[in-house]
Amino acid sequence: MLKSVALIVTTAALAVFSSAQAQTETAAAPPNDAQIAQIVLTADTVDVDYGHLAVKKTNNPEVKAFAETMIRDHTAVNEKATALAKKLGMTPEASATSKSLKSNGHTELKKLKTLSGAEFDKAYVDNEVAYHTSVIGALDTVLLPNAKNAELKSLLESGRPIFVSHLEHAKMIQKSLNK
Repeated sequence: MLKSVALIVTTAALAVFSSAQAQTETAAAPPNDAQIAQIVLTADTVDVDYGHLAVKKTNNPEVKAFAETMIRDHTAVNEKATALAKKLGMTPEASATSKSLKSNGHTELKKLKTLSGAEFDKAYVDNEVAYHTSVIGALDTVLLPNAKNAELKSLLESGRPIFVSHLEHAKMIQKSLNK
């Protein structure tokens, strides 16, 4: 479960920093718990989509294994986030941040689809490094300070070590691809 919780934080953090529009919205009106829940669901779906594409396109066993991990973990996170929202009687709420994340995810996916071989692998892994790097800052500066529900906040706090681990894994692959 800890792994799943971490991914909730990871994806939500990326969503918060997905665009200048999202950052402006966050500064003007910090996300509420229902918006954080939608950010989580949207961001996980985007990363699952990236992972499915990577599994199809890569011939690199390390990249493929990482993509399979992202699919498995982010799918599990969506299940956990949905269950928590249901338990809390919360309906996830779209915001400029979640809408921007979805749009940016589609744009990045289109770019990745045009690539192949080593060029694809590098672009996919670079994207994953950036994705997970954004998480740590967003968790500390946006998500945790704005989560009002104690269970949601606890869930976010408990995930930090996992997304740090995901980031380190992605960086390791990135380094091996740059040799």
